[in-house]
Amino acid sequence: MTTTSSTPGGHLKTGRTRPFFWEEAADDWQSARGEGRGPGFSEYVVRNLRALREGVGREAGTDPSIRSVHRVPLPDDGFDRLPDRYVAEHHALTLFGLHQHAASESVHQPGIGLGTACLSLRRSEAWAEAAVERRLIAAATAQDLHELVQHLQRLVPLLRQAGVGLDYTRLFRELTAWDGPNRNRVLRSWGLQYTDPGTPAPAGGETPGKERAPYWVTFEPGSPDAGAELAALRSGTGREPGTVAAMWPFHRTRMASEWRNKGSLTRDLAAEHCALTLFARHQQTHDRRMHVAGNSPGTAAGLLARKAAAGSEGKAATAALERRLGHLLTSADADELAMHLRSFVPLLNQVGVGLDYDLLRTALRTWDDPRRPDAAARLRQQWDRDFHITASS
Repeated sequence: MTTTSSTPGGHLKTGRTRPFFWEEAADDWQSARGEGRGPGFSEYVVRNLRALREGVGREAGTDPSIRSVHRVPLPDDGFDRLPDRYVAEHHALTLFGLHQHAASESVHQPGIGLGTACLSLRRSEAWAEAAVERRLIAAATAQDLHELVQHLQRLVPLLRQAGVGLDYTRLFRELTAWDGPNRNRVLRSWGLQYTDPGTPAPAGGETPGKERAPYWVTFEPGSPDAGAELAALRSGTGREPGTVAAMWPFHRTRMASEWRNKGSLTRDLAAEHCALTLFARHQQTHDRRMHVAGNSPGTAAGLLARKAAAGSEGKAATAALERRLGHLLTSADADELAMHLRSFVPLLNQVGVGLDYDLLRTALRTWDDPRRPDAAARLRQQWDRDFHITASS
């Protein structure tokens, strides 16, 4: 007989013969409350929770006392290596035991991802924001499953103390995926959940509505943390958007919570990621903000051309800049545009010419968007016009 079980989205999924232990424990808690027996667990659950806590730090499959609470079957194939799902379930079980210990409520909360849990922890003010971020980023930068679990063992007690729950079915799947090709999606979901502004957005996943000012608008060149912040942003160069934990505090992209929970990679997020890394490269070594409203790439190239024309190379330098801008303008898609911008921005950095990063983000977001088929053509015409006006003035 097949039963159903809860999934991270709160839906039911068939295929397992028995719910995970943390799901059984949550049902047990709710049953006790519903039947008027008061909040608490049955002796069966209490006994197994004790066994799970004793299994913390032990290798999967070595503790006989918790084998009975596993729901992932062990194949009878004669191999010594345990299946990844079995190892992940072992770690999820022991973390659940650690989390549930002395908690006043059931801690398995369907739909609450790790990023959402850490956001709730931060908002609870039980711990300093910097301390929460450090622990989440430490977990997100773990090199393998073993290191990740070690960080989670330090984070879970903080969630318990603040009364924050976690979806352990979801965590089990994320632990299973950690050492595989789906880690980036796990990371992106954590980061998007943690930076969720709490304002629902339309189901389309992207919204041009009111949002927090982007980082490059509020950046203060003389602040004590400026250097470290720019270094964190530069570390994201060439990496998949949303997967660089050091960049999470600087993202402002709004997105429907449903898309955040899935770790969706939207055009908005990709454009903001690229703009942030370009700005960080552009801003370094300068004591004034390199985000300059109105300075399109065409305007910036024109300013470079004017400076070059006054030098010894004269017309040759101007022609070289015009060719470089031409390569940028003929980019076939947003990825190629980003590639040309990565070689263009260092030239601006060298001479201290600013760039409008709001405009740049919009261009990266719309350049090859099939819903805006004329966007790239309009930008090309405007930037080319900006160049010739600025260079000749």
